[in-house]
Amino acid sequence: MQNKKNRQRLKIPKFRLIKRQEMWILTVQGWIIAIALLTALIIFTITHIHPFLAVTSPIKSAELLVVEGWLPDYAIQQAVIEFKSGNYRQIITTGGTLERGNYLTAYNTFADVAAATLKKLGLEPEKVVAVPAPYVIKDRSYTSAAEFGRWLSKSNLQPKSINLFSWDAHTRRSWLLFQKVLAPQINVGAIAAKTQDYDPKKWWRYSQGVRTVIDEAIAYIYAHFFNWKA
Repeated sequence: MQNKKNRQRLKIPKFRLIKRQEMWILTVQGWIIAIALLTALIIFTITHIHPFLAVTSPIKSAELLVVEGWLPDYAIQQAVIEFKSGNYRQIITTGGTLERGNYLTAYNTFADVAAATLKKLGLEPEKVVAVPAPYVIKDRSYTSAAEFGRWLSKSNLQPKSINLFSWDAHTRRSWLLFQKVLAPQINVGAIAAKTQDYDPKKWWRYSQGVRTVIDEAIAYIYAHFFNWKA
């Protein structure tokens, strides 16, 4: 009897790799509602993400119009129209080193190219100022904003507000960075140039639209939540 009890104490426990348990799952009605909600969310995102990124929220009393120099020519033309229709004192171009064609032109930065283009389009030379940014391999938009902030602090302009003129879906991110650099001393408005590369209302039908919106959405999330110097 004693030996039997000893054998029971020395019994090796059993190992089980799986076990049975209860779990909650969606019913047919639940799946229908979940799919409907997910579909509605996707449609809402598709139809509202481009207007969110290509934000236009100008300040009517802005004294300076700041134009990102890398904009295409048709966007620079839109900036000229904006400058002439507003009460701006000056138009400032920003941007870093040219990435292509540097050996074929007298201009070394996007800021210089944009400034020369604005003058060619009829703006008075004394109202156009180029503020080039140094060469960097990352944080180019932030570097342009920071360089503009440094230049502005040394100038005699001292504006209370400016409007930033950027391109399409890139505007939201640039607006964020300029606000981070200049606010609260200077109020920053935003104006998005209308793109000619795709139909903004149906951007998902164009390869260029898909690339632009997805890239800018990811870049904005990264800049806003992880590294606003992007």
